[in-house]
Amino acid sequence: MSKNIYVGNLPWSATEDEVRAAFEAYGEVSSVKLIEDRETGRPRGFGFVEMEDAGALEAIENLDGKDFGGRALKVNEAKPRPERRPRW
Repeated sequence: MSKNIYVGNLPWSATEDEVRAAFEAYGEVSSVKLIEDRETGRPRGFGFVEMEDAGALEAIENLDGKDFGGRALKVNEAKPRPERRPRW
């Protein structure tokens, strides 16, 4: 089983490789997705990391609040996005 982890308060300069490296210290990372603004293509300062369960829990415990590029990370288990109502 794998868990999806929300990673917030990332510096704009953070790369997927840097985020992957930070999380790989706690287990195997299956994917890293940093979210960009649809219109500008610039980073929005958050993303998601998918990794196996045991390592995910350890990563959340150890990385939440930790300094990453001068900013304190917000790390927790990602919650499913609530369904959006269609815009009419």
